[in-house]
Amino acid sequence: MANKFDVRLQKFMADCGVASRRKSEELIEQGKVKVNGHVAHIGDKINPKKDLVTVHGKKINKASQMKYIALYKPRGYITTVTDDRGRKTVMELVKGVDERIYPVGRLDKDSEGLLLLTNDGAFANALMHPSHHYAKVYRVTVREKVTDDMLLNLRNGIEIEGRMTSPCEVTVLTEAEGRTVLEFVLREGRNRQIRKMCEAVGLTVARLKRISIGSIKLGMLQPGQYRELSENEIKRLLRTAGHSEEK
Repeated sequence: MANKFDVRLQKFMADCGVASRRKSEELIEQGKVKVNGHVAHIGDKINPKKDLVTVHGKKINKASQMKYIALYKPRGYITTVTDDRGRKTVMELVKGVDERIYPVGRLDKDSEGLLLLTNDGAFANALMHPSHHYAKVYRVTVREKVTDDMLLNLRNGIEIEGRMTSPCEVTVLTEAEGRTVLEFVLREGRNRQIRKMCEAVGLTVARLKRISIGSIKLGMLQPGQYRELSENEIKRLLRTAGHSEEK
């Protein structure tokens, strides 16, 4: 029988800094999570005060201190905690952080810029929930000249894999021979979205850099550097999300 201390397994995992709730669900589906020695299933709830949870055979515990990190992800790193293929992950860049943290959202291997990491499951869930529509700003360099028709199509939405992208803001910042710099402001986060949008209108992305997420700016961080978010930065993000925890 459930009691007031029971929480969803994926929430507990996120609170322990294992991975986001979505990634934690994937680990559960893959049979890599056990509760009291038994393979866990999606929908399981646990009592953190009594139950033993292991991931890859290792016991996990609730994080003792919440961490909120802004990282400048360089190109060539993938946004995941571990990689079975031995590729470089963003976790190699934050080895100085003692707590177990994980990325919030993603940037693909060939993209760079602002990435947030945390061990606060509620914070990560608030940022990733689609209803909160955080504005994410990107600087995108393409090789071609960008026409007004291309801009109009990008702004109004592009069909990707059978579904239209949401309207967004696209502005030309600079133009030169063989190089145009665009600014995209998106409020959704589909996989490789900007690259696929550009490809659909005949543009080749040479560089893609995220410079802000909501009120958090990349600022003066250099590739591979990170910093802790201030209390005010965290509060502003959570106010925008209407911060609430799911049991």
